[in-house]
Amino acid sequence: MPATARRTPTVALDDVAKGIIEQLQIDGRRTYADIGKAVGLSEAATRQRVQKLVDHGVMQVVAVTDPMQLGFARQAMIGVKASGDTRRVADALSGLPGVSYVVLTAGSYDLLVEVVCESDDDLIVLLNDRIRTLDGVVSTETFVYLKLHKQHYNWGTR
Repeated sequence: MPATARRTPTVALDDVAKGIIEQLQIDGRRTYADIGKAVGLSEAATRQRVQKLVDHGVMQVVAVTDPMQLGFARQAMIGVKASGDTRRVADALSGLPGVSYVVLTAGSYDLLVEVVCESDDDLIVLLNDRIRTLDGVVSTETFVYLKLHKQHYNWGTR
């Protein structure tokens, strides 16, 4: 199989690992002791299991902020049409300040890029001076967020 066709191996999660993840999705500040009680492990065993999940890239424990509360008045999703290797374009976009999310897609756009800016003027600079000037970017379409209606990270496990 060519290297480009290889898939990242998945990690098999047992019911305890799924329970740990679900407990942290409810409250990422929950103590190891409380998580352990919920899933039937000791505090030490829970700490080890959480660390293993993090080390294997299965999950991250992070603080999610509201950009509007932090002075970022403009959020947008940008559809990008690209030429050449879209992975290179994605790498370049990922390195730009203000870019919070980059995905390669199939459909009308080759990539979707979420940006968070302090103002409309900052969005214009990001679009004109940084994104549209990148090698491989053919065109963009910007979808300005009027209101963030739903943003949750608690989809659980299968």
